[in-house]
Amino acid sequence: MFDPIQLRSFLAVAQTGGFTRAAQRLGLRQSTVSQHIRRLEESAGRRLFRRDTHSVELTAEGEAMLGFARSILDANEQAFAYFSRTPARGRVRFGASEDFVYTELPQILRTFRRGNPLVDLELTVGLSSSLYEQLADGRLDLVLAKRPSEGSEGRLLWRDQLVWTGAEDFRTEPGQPVPLIVYPPPSITRARALETLDRAGQPWRIACTSTSLSGVRAAALAGLGVMAHARGLIPPGLYALPPQPELPDLGETEFVLTSGRRTARGPVRSLAEALLAGGDRLQHVPPDRPPLRGSRR
Repeated sequence: MFDPIQLRSFLAVAQTGGFTRAAQRLGLRQSTVSQHIRRLEESAGRRLFRRDTHSVELTAEGEAMLGFARSILDANEQAFAYFSRTPARGRVRFGASEDFVYTELPQILRTFRRGNPLVDLELTVGLSSSLYEQLADGRLDLVLAKRPSEGSEGRLLWRDQLVWTGAEDFRTEPGQPVPLIVYPPPSITRARALETLDRAGQPWRIACTSTSLSGVRAAALAGLGVMAHARGLIPPGLYALPPQPELPDLGETEFVLTSGRRTARGPVRSLAEALLAGGDRLQHVPPDRPPLRGSRR
């Protein structure tokens, strides 16, 4: 039998990409997480991670273990909720950023509802900055969103590369301002895109502004411009554009789970654990855009 505690450590390492960050998320020592992974690999009789001094990557057997680990932990949570004498009950006001509209977040929330039928779940989808304001005002209990550049709170789910994203046939025009598709301020990705272009001395113009991911996706599919987006959450039909002088590197961003100070217990904590356990299901890395004829790749 596989130990659920070891499986939680396994998922944390797989999602955060490192033993140190996994230990920080779980509130454990790095040596403890390493011990959990070693024992899990002994139980499986397989090596689950490839490790070197710079990175930690899943092996083919580790990829297979991801699905099993999620299923085991989901079943464990449902069984615990079913047989608990005091099942979680109450209300959770949960906010998720627009980034997660096209992910498996609905499936994770569905599993949580099955295991916690007495919990009323209220979902708010919006821009990260707006969600943090509602959390600070006490209007939300839990927020899943990008971490503000000046922020330090929240439990890390994963780090992701911000990339310039556009339609398959889009390309910039040398010597012309970069056409941008952005969310309205305050937007974390908008601010990062403008700061990066200004720092590089690259002219830009706002080609489209929308408050929703579906809106900016439609504009990008129409070829109106490019947008800054997390690589692991690129919407369907769009691609990470190849490196080019007009599009400087955007750096990384962090996705975190943050709860209000007075609402970190009971059903809120249960939902947080479900989201942390299913964090790897929220990501997908689409293929790079195929090279265009005559493109400067």
